[in-house]
Amino acid sequence: MLEEQAYEYLLAAYIMEVQLRYRRFIYNGFVEEQLKQVANCLTANTAKFGIVLCGGCGNGKTTMLKALQNLVRRLEILKPNLSPNAGHSSDNYYSFTIVNAMQIVQIRKTDYNKFCRLAEADILGIDDIGTEPAEVQDYGNFIYPIKELLAMRYDAQLFTVFTTNLEPKEIRQRYGDRIADRLNEMMTKVVYRNPTYRTENAQMADSQG
Repeated sequence: MLEEQAYEYLLAAYIMEVQLRYRRFIYNGFVEEQLKQVANCLTANTAKFGIVLCGGCGNGKTTMLKALQNLVRRLEILKPNLSPNAGHSSDNYYSFTIVNAMQIVQIRKTDYNKFCRLAEADILGIDDIGTEPAEVQDYGNFIYPIKELLAMRYDAQLFTVFTTNLEPKEIRQRYGDRIADRLNEMMTKVVYRNPTYRTENAQMADSQG
């Protein structure tokens, strides 16, 4: 897919997500640049296998994450080494799972098998990294769910997208040098510099950040 085509598809998915939230979409320079950067991430010939959407609260990061999910679902991208006649089983197409960072912590404590399935998801979107406790105690042991999940995704080289309000230096302080270096290697950073849309006349409601 060409970058221009990815941009048009992503724009349509983005508009749809805004409308699903009963908001009025307004095209501006911030949105244009964010869409262009993400479209480039999806089509560029690069060793990167992830995107981090970072910036202040309420400025469209979660909307972009959900637009990406809708786009992947609608494109029905066939997994490698499968024939176009392989059938319409959902297992034959790439899935895009979104989960909140706080939910990941709870899943890690209560259902490790589900946690491992998240780690193995085709494409994983993690919303609001940095809002969860960095470490939690589980039967007397300290565990680090987000660090563990990101490390597993890195090792498997699985495409991951996450949103965060944290600055790069805060990510390093919170998750350590090892994870920060791996994120730099695996992910392209898209910085959201626009102000919040959470005003009375906002174009969208970015419910998580």
